Amino acid sequence: MRDVLDELHRRWAAGETVGVGTVVATFSSAPRAPGAAMLVGEDGTVTGSVSGGCVEGAVYELAREVVADRAPQLQRYGVTDDDAFAVGLTCGGIIDVYVEHVDRESMPELGEVVESVRGGLPVAVVTVVEHERAGLVGERLIVWPERVAGSLGSSRMDDAVVDDARGMLATGRTGVLHYGPDGQRRGEGMTVFVNSFEPAPRMLVFGAIDFAAAMARMGAYLGYQVTVCDARPVFATSTRFPEAHEVVVDWPHRYLKAEADAGRVDPRTVIAVLTHDPKFDVPLLEVALRLDVGYVGAMGSRKTHDDRFSRLREAGIADAELERLSSPIGLDLGARTPEETAVSIAAEIIALRWGGGGQRLAALSGRIHA
Repeated sequence: MRDVLDELHRRWAAGETVGVGTVVATFSSAPRAPGAAMLVGEDGTVTGSVSGGCVEGAVYELAREVVADRAPQLQRYGVTDDDAFAVGLTCGGIIDVYVEHVDRESMPELGEVVESVRGGLPVAVVTVVEHERAGLVGERLIVWPERVAGSLGSSRMDDAVVDDARGMLATGRTGVLHYGPDGQRRGEGMTVFVNSFEPAPRMLVFGAIDFAAAMARMGAYLGYQVTVCDARPVFATSTRFPEAHEVVVDWPHRYLKAEADAGRVDPRTVIAVLTHDPKFDVPLLEVALRLDVGYVGAMGSRKTHDDRFSRLREAGIADAELERLSSPIGLDLGARTPEETAVSIAAEIIALRWGGGGQRLAALSGRIHA
């Protein structure tokens, strides 16, 4: 949803009614994750995608129908459906798409949601997508860490869902939750979709070199909030790193420790150490390898790697901590240029995040998505 949120807000602010299809659940090898969304405007234009092209036509028609009759629908698409050939979901997966109309009346809180997202504040939009009482489908609750707006239909339902939604928001998870019809922890009768808008994860790139410029571009493209840090002011400039959201002049280890102490480093943070200079990277890695972050990689040759490990062991870094270090950094793609190297590093980050093996899919069998 994040990628179409600005367009949805623009049309909402202009007083339009927009058909919105959102992936709320996936099964097997689904093409897009929960939260992926497609907008259908009053003028018939389409923004976004729910399946990378497989079922867009069917969702488009359903969105037009929903806008016309103001009745939201939860639709499942998959290769086992009678209309599988018609909608073209040939990837072998199944997706549940919730289609609704959004305008100022149906979602008056959208302005606040967009303001929070733009300001980097975590917020979750919780929607009833299935209920044994059809009249409750579409009821909505907006959840921030410290407050809520709206209601799902009863205080019991709200109390049950708010706690769970805040848990999902804290970990950046988007997906469905199931309850009894009045919010009971056990039983069936109600399904809610929690769409989490947590702040973008951070990518901290250390070393103001040409490889860092390529890495900053790649990180921004992947949706990270990118910071480039180097102790040398002549090299660490915004002119040299225009794609970085922030360029910091400071000793890398000191900056990272300060960010961690301030609570601005979390398990989604990725750290790329591109300095390959012991006076910078050893003190920095002493800090980085003891933090709860998603990825720590360090650039350098095999010789540099061996020397770095020896220095880190001498500094008291345990073998278990060293095992967390991706060094030499990246996957074996045969990369040569800074841009190719950035792809190699990004590929390793993605593989570690989702449990991929980094092998050619053509050489493997079985499901593509874990």
